[in-house]
Amino acid sequence: MISLILTILNDAIFSAIPAIGFAMVFNVPRRFLPFCALAGALGHGSRTLWLYLNLPIEWATFLAAALVGVVTIGLAKKHLAPPLMFAVAAIIPMIPGTYAFNTVIALVQLAAQSHVSPELTAQVISNGLKTVFILGALSVGLAMPSLLYFRSRPII
Repeated sequence: MISLILTILNDAIFSAIPAIGFAMVFNVPRRFLPFCALAGALGHGSRTLWLYLNLPIEWATFLAAALVGVVTIGLAKKHLAPPLMFAVAAIIPMIPGTYAFNTVIALVQLAAQSHVSPELTAQVISNGLKTVFILGALSVGLAMPSLLYFRSRPII
């Protein structure tokens, strides 16, 4: 149990750093940088927890992005700022760079060969689909709380 807590804390701390960096790139005011770091740490840390509980990475990313969406709506309301100012920097550490990189590398290797390799083809398809589904989970998970919260008509 202590190992899980330390893993989540480590993950949260090291995902807050790129969240702050990307917030600075997006010209977020200095007073809001700690909130971007908090949202990034909370999102990535919760995804790590969901992955520890054996949830697939796509669903774990969806739930973490939804949590970031809910938290950033609260932060935005409290600080009178747009929610996306906090949210975009917070979800960037969850972008699936490794899967996208492996997809491109396998594609290049596949293109360099004179014959089609079933292993490389399977790798391209697997990593490519995982990349697409994780990116979709990030976007839908982040947008859904805003769509429900700022709704002008009843759901039913």
